[in-house]
Amino acid sequence: MHDLVQDYYGRQLKNSSDLKTDACCDPTDMPEWLKPLLSNIHPDVLSRYYGCGLVCPPLLEGCRVLDLGCGSGRDIYLLSQLVGPKGEVVGVDMTEEQLAVARQHQTHHADKFGYDNVRFLHGYIEKLGELELEPESFDVIISNCVVNLSTDKDAVLKGLFRLLKEGGEFYFSDVYADRRIPPAISSDPELFGECLGGALYWNDFLDISQSSGFRDPRLVESRPLLVTNPTLAQRCGSVRFFSATYRLFKLSQLEKDCEDYGQAVIYKGTIPGSADQFVLDGHHTIETGRVFPVCGNTWRMLAETRLAPHFEFIGDFSQHFGLFPGCGKEIPFVTISATEQSEAQCC
Repeated sequence: MHDLVQDYYGRQLKNSSDLKTDACCDPTDMPEWLKPLLSNIHPDVLSRYYGCGLVCPPLLEGCRVLDLGCGSGRDIYLLSQLVGPKGEVVGVDMTEEQLAVARQHQTHHADKFGYDNVRFLHGYIEKLGELELEPESFDVIISNCVVNLSTDKDAVLKGLFRLLKEGGEFYFSDVYADRRIPPAISSDPELFGECLGGALYWNDFLDISQSSGFRDPRLVESRPLLVTNPTLAQRCGSVRFFSATYRLFKLSQLEKDCEDYGQAVIYKGTIPGSADQFVLDGHHTIETGRVFPVCGNTWRMLAETRLAPHFEFIGDFSQHFGLFPGCGKEIPFVTISATEQSEAQCC
């Protein structure tokens, strides 16, 4: 499969228009504040972009960021501007042809930005340990529609977990399926190259994340994928595909479920581009100035990461109230109502 991917992205695809599905493209509305940064990127780099989402989490200034499967470097050069001259962005890709495009325009972008803070490495995202990267040295790791192309997704997540600092996060977009992919699809060269054949069943992804150390994966956004090519759509059969963006925090004290400790946060409205509200994930939109009850895991994601200065924190972990209500899991035992309890106590 490595040879297949290298051939597909290195030689068969010349630009984004050569793709046969909308899996590896980004229909997300670009925030206004990012458009000027994109306009600084060389057209040759932009034309060979094959991502499926927007992987720009907030508050990156001064951060050290790793891009898994950086390709021709669009996200690298976008992030380069966001981390600034005191930060660094490192890109890893296994396709020499893509890396050649990225490196060819490195001087152009350094002149444009006024600094050169990017580095490109040839390698495999399943074998991050073979690269000269220090453990616990990255604040953020991103990936844009690449993990599905990996032949060993467990190794990818375990490897990047090792490289993240405590409090760091893996923020990435990828393709998922509503079931485990049958061999007829996973072995199809075109479907694999189009980011469908290697898509993980979403529930298996959650298991892999948790076993790799990411106890509480958070879904930021998702959309269904349309396979508009009739031939490819027929080969896909009844399998449904989705593009989704997740954020996975490396926090050693996260619990596997959302536990209630009576905590709350107040967002200060100070994150650039998020004056009125902050979106942590698809279930947590936190309005500025409002007391917002949170579970223990959400409290840690805000209090023990680079997000902390932008929040006020209420409560601690001294008292536990059971599962946080509305988080998709309930107590498994048979319960009785207050009326039934009162009647049961009477003789």
